[in-house]
Amino acid sequence: MRQDSLTTTHNLAAGDSGQAVAASKPHELTPKEVLSWLPKDATPAQQDSAIQRHIKISEIHWSEQPDTLHMPGHEKGKSFRDATLPQYYRESFFSKDSLFHPELSGGRLGVAGDPVPYTIAGDNLITGLLLGCFVLAMISLAKASNFIVRQAKNFFYVQRANTTEITETSGEFWTQFFLVVQTSLLFSIIFFFFFRTFISDTFVIEQYQIIGIFTATILGYFLLKMGLYWMVGSVFFDRKKIEQWSKAFLFLFSAEGVLLFPLVMLLSYFNLSIQSAIIYTAIVIIFVKILSFYKSFLIFFQKKEFFLQIILYLCALEIVPLAILWGVLVLINSFLKVNY
Repeated sequence: MRQDSLTTTHNLAAGDSGQAVAASKPHELTPKEVLSWLPKDATPAQQDSAIQRHIKISEIHWSEQPDTLHMPGHEKGKSFRDATLPQYYRESFFSKDSLFHPELSGGRLGVAGDPVPYTIAGDNLITGLLLGCFVLAMISLAKASNFIVRQAKNFFYVQRANTTEITETSGEFWTQFFLVVQTSLLFSIIFFFFFRTFISDTFVIEQYQIIGIFTATILGYFLLKMGLYWMVGSVFFDRKKIEQWSKAFLFLFSAEGVLLFPLVMLLSYFNLSIQSAIIYTAIVIIFVKILSFYKSFLIFFQKKEFFLQIILYLCALEIVPLAILWGVLVLINSFLKVNY
């Protein structure tokens, strides 16, 4: 009998069916035990065939015991295998937490710092406008240098009645128009710095939009003032004097922008104090006003009996429009700033 049992075991190791050994093992076989009966040089196909022959997949019997892991007085929990449950019930609170899923981005830890304050130097649009103004101004001044020198020479005296006045070319006219727009832009940037420093630094719209509104307002002020000069001058003076004053006023307003350009560059990129900027701007405005008073006196009021008209002119066409412009800019700023 001993020899027969050894022979049977040897036959199983050689690849026999192994029914006698399987019958002598009452317990459930494992894949490791089945593979140990085979020789070491058994192929994967032979190993798979032996496992399928001796190991049968049994039916899974889930526990029928009641769930006792819920709180007293509450309904028992539902099984996560129930396909009718909504997604939020089957997922836990921490199922998408980055600590449990390293493949998910955890975000930035800590408290957000204060945002970087707005600066003209950091605004690409305004920087591009200023750079474009500088380049175009240099080109315009180079092409219209003779016109500018002629205007400067003729500024401090009045031409005689029998002399013919040289008219501007189209290029010289567009040069003056560009310088007028540049002056409006530079004034708007200075006003923006002033309001942002002393009144409010937060607005309901973007900063470059505010600068654009200020620019349009100042340009409208210039056009309105030109219209008033023509309307008032046509009542008291002849057409030639009105044209002389219009050209002088256009030249003064353009020169004002040229004088303000270095100030705006210092404010924007070199942190010049706003107090120094206000002093410089006031000096430029007063200087230009003195020149305009002198030119208007040469053109309109050389006779002594026109002294009363000089006072009316100063009040109606110089002081009042400037005060109105300041009030309009302050009103616009009050509408656009954020009121807490």
